[in-house]
Amino acid sequence: MKQEQLKAWQPDQFDRFVRILEQDQLNHAYLFSGFFGSLEMAQFLAKGLFCTDKVGVLPCEKCRNCKLIEQGEFPDVTLIKPVNQVIKTERIRELVGQFSQAGIESQQQVFIIDQAEKMHPNAANSLLKVIEEPQSEVYIFFLTSDEEKILPTIRSRTQIFHFKKQEEKLILLLEQMGLVKKKATLLAQFSQSRAEAEKLANQASFWTLVDESERLLTGLLAKKKESYLQVAKLANLADDKEKQDQVLRILEVLCGQDLLQVRVRVILQDLLEARKMWQANVSFQNAMEYLVLKEM
Repeated sequence: MKQEQLKAWQPDQFDRFVRILEQDQLNHAYLFSGFFGSLEMAQFLAKGLFCTDKVGVLPCEKCRNCKLIEQGEFPDVTLIKPVNQVIKTERIRELVGQFSQAGIESQQQVFIIDQAEKMHPNAANSLLKVIEEPQSEVYIFFLTSDEEKILPTIRSRTQIFHFKKQEEKLILLLEQMGLVKKKATLLAQFSQSRAEAEKLANQASFWTLVDESERLLTGLLAKKKESYLQVAKLANLADDKEKQDQVLRILEVLCGQDLLQVRVRVILQDLLEARKMWQANVSFQNAMEYLVLKEM
């Protein structure tokens, strides 16, 4: 996402950070809540640190460093993402070991922790001292969809910026990509970032999960015992943690579209309980069968 797009999607935050750069007051630790433009903002600020041909305080977007950061290949900008829905303590400890070292290209280093709420608590705690007493020119950006899931000790030591979901703009973008209104709306409500929406828009396996999730919800509303068979089908399709999370989120979105129905509100409440079970390492199929049992 280029500067013009970032400014269009998050104008307030863009202007705030331009002022911060103009005043040379970039903090060492930020918590970005909401995924709509947050990763792009972190990359934009990283470009501002490493750009070799700035236009005022803004990165040029054209030099070698800017292009490498955009491609995720610049050695002093590290992006950390969850593996199997968790960011392990070992990965963060490796990171902490890098903090005391100077960067490869310069003295500065940028670390972007995506879906930071999925850090193991021990991993998050190991970052506290680094945030409080950075040993070198280190900048850390924590990105999350839900700041309440971030340890209070992390929240209190970072500057928090909120990136609001731009649902109407996203629906328009998805329609321009060829989706019909109903699909564009569902995907916009489902997606936690523009990048996720663009990735899933034409992914056949995702829309199969949507179709089968709709069938399950229809069965639950009608209290059909065949819903157990539908759970088995979904469990077979959702064969990893990422897809299982997608099914749960799809069902949450579908319920959210019809909250005026008391029955739907009850199903949503039970669905949230099923999600908690799944997050506590109950198998996906067992958690979903619990949901069906509650609705019969």
